[in-house]
Formats: sequence, structure tokens, C-alpha cells
Amino acid sequence: MVQSVITLEEHPDRVVSIVKGKYGLKNKSDAINFIVRKYEQEFLEPELRPEYQEELLRIDQGKFRKFSGVQELRRKLSHD
Repeated sequence: MVQSVITLEEHPDRVVSIVKGKYGLKNKSDAINFIVRKYEQEFLEPELRPEYQEELLRIDQGKFRKFSGVQELRRKLSHD
């Protein structure tokens, strides 16, 4: 765990307090961690998220089949 000393203006401090109360968190540190996780989920590009790389590795290990074109793919799909 990393410890940081931060300085918040009055309004952001109130927002952190509101988040703390609304979600029943123990302290402002938990509230800031919650806000950061929400920000990551909602606003960061997928390629910047740590789990994105894990997902790519999982996909790369899957089974794949090449098709020469859309027609061949459609024939395969219609037979399954």
C-alpha cells in the first residue's frame, strides 16, 4: 500500500465526504480509492486498464480459423 499526503480544496473534500457517506466507507482514503476505481472503469481507454492486457492474452490463446472471405464464413455459419 502506498501512502500519499494530498491537499484538497474545500469542494473536492466535500465530494469525497459525500462519497464516503453514500457508500458507507470507513474513511476518506477508502472513498478516494473508490472514486479512482470508478474513474478507471468509466473513463480510461480499455488499452490503459491492467485487465485489458490479461484479456488480450486470453483471447490470443483461443482457437481460431481463417476464412478466405465473407462468403466462406457465411457458408460455415449456415452449416452450424
